[in-house]
Amino acid sequence: DMAPEKESNGVSNYAFTLEKRFCDLPDTKHGEASDSSLHGDSNKLAYCVTDVPPWYLCILLGIQHCLTAFGGIVAIPLILSQGLCLHHDGLTQSHLISTIFFVSGLCTLLQVTFGIRLPILQGGTFTLLLPSMAMLSMPEWTCPAWTQNASLVNTSSPEFIEVWQSRMRALQGSIMVGSLFQVFVGFSGLIGLFMRFIGPLTIAPTIALIGLSLFDSAGTSAGYHWGISAMTTALIILFSQYLRHIPVPFLMYSKDKKLHTSRVYIFQILPVLLGVSLSWLVCYILTIYNVFPTDPDQYGYRARTDLKGDVMGQAPWFTFPYPGQWGVPTVSLAGVVGILAGVISSMVESVGDYHACARLSGAPPSPKHAINRGIGIEGLGCLLAGAWGTGNGTTSYSENVGALGITKVGSRMVIVAGGVLMVIMGLFGKVGAIFTTIPSPVVGGMFLVMFGVISAAGVSNLQYADMNSSRNIFIFGFSMFSGLVIPNWILKNQQAIATGVVELDQVLQVLLTTSMFVGGFFGFILDNTIPGSKHERGILAWNKAHEDDSSNTLESGEVYNLPFGLSSYSSSSSWLRFVPFLPPGVSTSLESDALESKRPLGHPEPPQLIIGVTL
Repeated sequence: DMAPEKESNGVSNYAFTLEKRFCDLPDTKHGEASDSSLHGDSNKLAYCVTDVPPWYLCILLGIQHCLTAFGGIVAIPLILSQGLCLHHDGLTQSHLISTIFFVSGLCTLLQVTFGIRLPILQGGTFTLLLPSMAMLSMPEWTCPAWTQNASLVNTSSPEFIEVWQSRMRALQGSIMVGSLFQVFVGFSGLIGLFMRFIGPLTIAPTIALIGLSLFDSAGTSAGYHWGISAMTTALIILFSQYLRHIPVPFLMYSKDKKLHTSRVYIFQILPVLLGVSLSWLVCYILTIYNVFPTDPDQYGYRARTDLKGDVMGQAPWFTFPYPGQWGVPTVSLAGVVGILAGVISSMVESVGDYHACARLSGAPPSPKHAINRGIGIEGLGCLLAGAWGTGNGTTSYSENVGALGITKVGSRMVIVAGGVLMVIMGLFGKVGAIFTTIPSPVVGGMFLVMFGVISAAGVSNLQYADMNSSRNIFIFGFSMFSGLVIPNWILKNQQAIATGVVELDQVLQVLLTTSMFVGGFFGFILDNTIPGSKHERGILAWNKAHEDDSSNTLESGEVYNLPFGLSSYSSSSSWLRFVPFLPPGVSTSLESDALESKRPLGHPEPPQLIIGVTL
């Protein structure tokens, strides 16, 4: 929910090329569309949600989204490997990374095609990582001592394989059963009932704490070499903020103009890809010349790119992840209850992501049927992730919503390209292994930018509430501070929770160590119990911004209706119109009126505006 800043220097900072058409962000009033004052042109997108950029640009931007999500996706199996006793089995870790890439790509394609249909990437979720690690820390799943000793571990022995696969199967079963709750809540339309009580004072701390609670992860990764991480951060900031106005001439070929040069705002649309690639290259060069230390105990060792070189050599060229590849999943009651806490947090986070993504991609506000479908498809994605054996689920990636805010490219075809690329990375073991050579400090530097953008996106929801109200200041401040204090204390005093019931202890442990759940919970309870008018709470402005009045407009139909003519089929059957996750029927007369009265999303602006922007 980042509101684009406005420039007064007369330069459009959201153009891809000088000839490119522009799209209004949803908060731009229709009556202002003809206003060619350049003061408002910074609210323009280079590509809207329904626009299709050139194929090469889709691939480049898709790679950037993969890289943006890469840190989170790869970090999850690497963190899980500690609980799965896989400390010294790099090849299996690589296989887990390939599996989570494959499933993330599959779920992304499902979400963009049949789910919410916004440009939002799906990937592994940290909300399920905490309950998973809590489950694996139980006495029955404690790793045998011999698995911690590299000299005693034979990674190909049946005994060792059974040690980690039995733990993975227990995780799989818990995730699959827990995800059924999300499927039910989404496709039944209950998420709409939940959201009736959720306003900006609940969403703001929940989303903001996603970024803020990961400060330790970002600091740990960046701290392996602050020089490299600072360089990565500086490059991304330089490209995305200082150089975004500067076009770079590129040689292009077209049938009309033949070979010609075209000026492209490359720094604006590929800042993360350029920043990470340059830092990665610098690390590679410094590794070749042994500038970084070769002793694992010395500072800067983790900046080397050859730490997992043996894994690249051992990884197969082609691998095909499949459901049940680790055996038949088993179910644990304690695990299921813990996973449910993560699933609830993930759903609230995702609804906030949908609103942010709609605003940043030039889409109308998400109607209820699309949100229901999006949550249902996410639950289905968690079910698939459990079946394939990633040891995790899937959720909408806030990092990539942040990338939309930086690049101003909101096309969903870019996310489709990213989903296909992730499936390919999951199929080709060598490709996944190459990406494991990105040094931790580079990932940490990227996190510093991305997690900061996520936190700001959460706080920006407060624009709907009256922040001159002492009531609202108290609710937001207490929710944010509690969301940082309580999980931090519980993590340092894990023995403090002792009710005598193991399952209850685990549930409380998971709930109280999840920052966004603690902050969102306090925000929800206080906002719904402390007296305050709807205007003061921001409910009126929130509903006005997110109401689905536009569910019958042409623009909303283009973005959120089901593909392949499925929406027209559902509207032709009277009983299907009442299914919560299907779009309501739109009459033919209404469609024709809309065609006459409204321009399609992404329609070229009047020539005088383009000339004005160019000047």
